Amino acid sequence: MASAKLNSLSSQWIANNPFSSRRGSSVSSTRNLSLPIRASSYSDELVLTAKTVASRGRGILAIDESNATAGKRLASIGLDNTEANRQAYRQLLLTTPGLGEYVSGSILFEETLYQSTTDGKKFVDVLREGNIVPGIKVDKGLVPLPGSNNESWCQGLDGLASRSAEYYKQGARFAKWRTVVSIPSGPSALAIKEAAWGLARYAAISQDNGLVPIVEPEILLDGDHPIERTLEVAEKVWSEVFFYLAQNNVLFEGILLKPSMVTPGAEHKEKASPETIAKYTLTMLKRRVPPAVPGIMFLSGGQSEVEATLNLNAMNQSPNPWHVSFSYARALQNSVLKTWQGRPENVEAAQKSLLVRAKANSLAQLGRYSAEGENEEAKAGMFVKGYTY
Repeated sequence: MASAKLNSLSSQWIANNPFSSRRGSSVSSTRNLSLPIRASSYSDELVLTAKTVASRGRGILAIDESNATAGKRLASIGLDNTEANRQAYRQLLLTTPGLGEYVSGSILFEETLYQSTTDGKKFVDVLREGNIVPGIKVDKGLVPLPGSNNESWCQGLDGLASRSAEYYKQGARFAKWRTVVSIPSGPSALAIKEAAWGLARYAAISQDNGLVPIVEPEILLDGDHPIERTLEVAEKVWSEVFFYLAQNNVLFEGILLKPSMVTPGAEHKEKASPETIAKYTLTMLKRRVPPAVPGIMFLSGGQSEVEATLNLNAMNQSPNPWHVSFSYARALQNSVLKTWQGRPENVEAAQKSLLVRAKANSLAQLGRYSAEGENEEAKAGMFVKGYTY
């Protein structure tokens, strides 16, 4: 696959065009209308970057866990949460030979964006050489939302413009901001509006600084509700998100979405088949997401590795208006960690394990995946109630 150019493409600013009422018009001159057109010197590059990430047969490897969450991952295989161990694990992932055949982008934590391999090569350069676009997590985490039903909001807008400019200089070309919506908590109108507005402001700031924003209002799997309730909430959330994206003049061709799949609550008595999940999820997306958006990069949200892949495959059995793919963390990494165990002699085997999962999801993006031959470990669920990143 030919490597897409990720160099900066400068486009001219498009001036605002005021529409004034003409003499004799029934509209008063005191009510002149103007059509605000948001443009950026990065517009062409944003579109190119989004299309590159949303390229056929490829998706996103998310390794943007905070240091605290990375520590939990390492603890599961008996390793201490040190910078050296985090670097060793992420080096294993990012230096996997041939990863770029199946992975088009990788979301990094800030620490990783500025790190290098033990041989001194910057991780962002490793990614570029592998035809993988570097991305960066920019939010500052979830905190309690006053006045809500024990819900949360995502912080990080303060200083985001200057941080985004620095991330761009370091080589990042897309960004991620994760906020969450909890169905058992309501969700309240306040929580939905806060999530949507925060995502829209983040998206506008990111685009102004050359970063394609991944828009991610994660609807948590927590709860015992049926799939119909998830659909209802998802439609409400995404309608609010796109309303505020439009109000903030965000360029839809220069964003990517990272939605939850529409599934029953994790504690619901009946599991849904991949075909049912695909039907409900695509119904929601077709009702809410404009075809101008280039890519839908699903999160796995605690599904097992095989579940996440089967559900993605089911959604690609017929053509969609957008590239429908993956942006998985646990659903790509679980088997890798267990294979590695922190031992240098296991690195090659762990990298092969990553390629197996990446290839499986690549095939799912193409609608050609089969679960035949998958081991029991890959079928084990990874749902964690109240999961935080």
